Parts: sequence; C-alpha cells; structure tokens
Amino acid sequence: MQNPFETGHIKNYILLYASVVVIMILFFIATTLFHDVESVEEKVFNVDENSSGLVDKREQRAEENSTQSRFKLLEKTY
Repeated sequence: MQNPFETGHIKNYILLYASVVVIMILFFIATTLFHDVESVEEKVFNVDENSSGLVDKREQRAEENSTQSRFKLLEKTY
C-alpha cells in the first residue's frame, strides 16, 4: 500500500472535501434566498372553553381504572 502523503493523493482528498463543502453552502444559500415566506398565519386556541370538559373525562377514567385492577400481583418477589 502506498503512502497517500508521498504520492499526492492527499491533494485529491482535500479537493473532494472542499467541493462537497462548497456544494452544501450553495444549496443552503439557494434554499434561503428563493424560499420567500410572506406571512405566517397566527393560530389562537381557546383553552378556557375546552379545558374543563377534558379534565373531567380524564378524572373519570382515572377513577374507573383505579377501582378495577388489571394486574394481579405475585405472591413472591424474585
């Protein structure tokens, strides 16, 4: 096997690396320049109206699950 530092292959590796970096930078510039976002629609969520109903349903489900045991505990611990 030849030493890449002596045969001049290191120059090819550096050029390959530099070309990949340049291509990545050009793609980044192209995506940021040509992607124009005029405005972003603001969404408002009404938390006060819906929150009380959801909490009540969750509490009812928690109470039902606590009364019914789905798992049976083992008599011995291992």
